[in-house]
Parts: sequence; structure tokens; C-alpha cells
Amino acid sequence: MYIKSTKVWLAGSFHPATLHLEDKKILDILPYDFEVCDQDYGHLRIVPGFIDIHCHGAYGYDTNYAQEEGLKQWAKKIVKEGVTGFLSTTITELNPVLTKAVQNVRHVKETHVAGRDGADILGIHFEGPYLDMKYKGAQPPEAIVQGTIEEFKHYQKESGNLIKVITMAPEHDPDYALTKYASQHGVVVSVGHSGATYNEALLAFANGAMSVTHTFNGQSPFNHRANGVAGAALRLRNVYSEIICDGQHCTPEALNIFFQTKGSHYGVMISDALMAKGLPKGTKFQFGGHEVQIDQNGLAHLTETGGIAGSTLSLNNGLRILVEEALVPFETAINSCTLNPATLLGMDDHLGKIVAGYDADLVILGDDYSVVDTYCKGIKQ
Repeated sequence: MYIKSTKVWLAGSFHPATLHLEDKKILDILPYDFEVCDQDYGHLRIVPGFIDIHCHGAYGYDTNYAQEEGLKQWAKKIVKEGVTGFLSTTITELNPVLTKAVQNVRHVKETHVAGRDGADILGIHFEGPYLDMKYKGAQPPEAIVQGTIEEFKHYQKESGNLIKVITMAPEHDPDYALTKYASQHGVVVSVGHSGATYNEALLAFANGAMSVTHTFNGQSPFNHRANGVAGAALRLRNVYSEIICDGQHCTPEALNIFFQTKGSHYGVMISDALMAKGLPKGTKFQFGGHEVQIDQNGLAHLTETGGIAGSTLSLNNGLRILVEEALVPFETAINSCTLNPATLLGMDDHLGKIVAGYDADLVILGDDYSVVDTYCKGIKQ
């Protein structure tokens, strides 16, 4: 298949080009006026497929539900917002629930064919249960425990080694033992739901942690005299940092400051979306055994405390918010949901860029950031 546009995102800017897609890959990148063309997108923008490394569910499904059909439908429908790859994300729960959750992702992954069956299930983001009680956010307190290497080995074995990211509070990890073990066995350790001091966070990164989970939310805040986890995210330039780009978890002004600090290569847009994404506003549901309701702005709140529990953000709208409201440069914004998450996961040798030989994961964006078409592994969705 040959597709073309006057605005293809190549090497950090838009250029006219024709893309030859074959056998799930971008086979060639050719001049715009190449004689063969199956689909001419005119002046619409062609960008790499979006990657969401922190999302709990959508369309009535939650990772912890451990339902095969729910995960399959999520993967099939999420391409509507341009997502071509994601990490199915757990929340804190007791061992039997988490065991079934990671087993379910493994079972679906074994038969799932990206492209034919929708977005690629890249693995699992294991958020909790090794968290700080004060900064737990909406995570169920009754299931929070101190992490051990042996228990994590159990979860990783049951997942079929699909756990790619673990969110944990390093101040509750004696001698940073689990931090070191996970990072030395190919798992990205992300500091989150943590009350760590700046120095405790620094030592976590020195012992193998690579990222910060949903920066500014669920962590010790930045203060000019006590810099906290948020301060570490801003100060440590080569630490990856997730951020929820819905304009509500973080204001557009905060998003601007964050990306001014992190630059174009270390900020990672996430949705932190819940099962309510794609469902009507006002919907009530259970999240870790606690009732949550979606307000008129699409934000999830615990009905008991009013605390923020997550979002219903679509990544194409997050891109719009970054560029049009937070005034983040387009290259920085697009990297945050394509190249940067791919690099963090060690998958940037085949994902995150429009380059010959890379997977044919592409999004066609309208001027209003609507998704016109998504190609996952070269298959038009």
C-alpha cells in the first residue's frame, strides 16, 4: 500500500512524502510525487502511532477485571484515538486479583495480533501495591504492602514476563533491593505514589529507577525548601517523567513548565484512563473496590472523598491540549506520545518514528486533532 501527504512527520518536521507500507512495516519513504498512490491524504498530517504506557482501561473494562473479551475490545477500540500500542495497567489489589489480572493479559497477548486485532498490547504497567499510604491517591489502602523480590518474581512469572514498568514508592524499598532487581531484569522502575524526599528519589534513580509516574500527582510536591519527588522530576534532566495531559490533573501552565524543563526527549504523555473512557458522563463504577463517578469535564472522582481517581483522556486530545493550550512546541508534544515512550520501553528500534524499516504504526490527524485514520502494523483500522 502507498499513502501520501504534504505533511508527513519526518526527522522532526513535516515534509511531503509517500509511504510504502508492506508486511507490517514502512518499507520505503518516497518522494511525494511518486507515481503510485492508494490513498492521498492531501494536507492532513501523518504522524507516528501513539503509545500510552499508563492506562487502566476503557469502554467498561478494567485491567484488574481479568476478562479476556474486555481487553480484546479495549485494544480494538483504542485505535479510534490514534493509539497503536499500550501497556495494560493494574491498580493496587490483593495478590489473587493481581495474579489473575496479569495472567489475563498474558493469555490475550498469546493470541492477539496487532493490526488485525487493533492496537498492540505492549505489556503491563504494574502500578502498586508497593506504594506510600499518604500519597496513595485512589489506590485501595487495604491492599498496599511493602514489596519483596520474591512476590514480584511471582507476578512476573504469571505474566509471562510482560511487566514492562512498575510504579513503586522507593522510600519503602529497604536498600532499594526491589528497585535494583527489577531494573536489572529489564523492568522500568517508576517512582510514584511516593512521599520520598528529593534525596531518597535521587538514590532510587542512582539504583536503577528511570521514570516518575504521573508527575505532580500522587507524590511529594515541589517546594522551594523541600523539593520532593516532583522536584526530582523537574531537576533530573535525564529522568523520564509521565504526565497526564488533560488540562485538569495539571493545568496548561503546569504542562508548559514541565515540558520547558524536561525538553523534547524525557516527557511522556499518559492518559491514566479508567474503564469509564468511552462511557457517558455521570457514569458510576467500582475502581479497586471504591465507587468512582465521572464528572461533566470527564474527570474521575472518588464519590466518598471527592479525590481525583483518574481520567478519560484520549491521546489525540492530549496532543491538542499540549500544543494549543499549553503552547508546547509540536516536536516536544508529539515525541511525548510516540518516540519517548518507545525509548523508555527500549522499543525505539522499531516504534515511535516514521522511518523505513519501522513498524507501520501511523495516525492521520485532522486540523482539529481528530483522528481521520489509524494504521496499526500497516492495516487501516
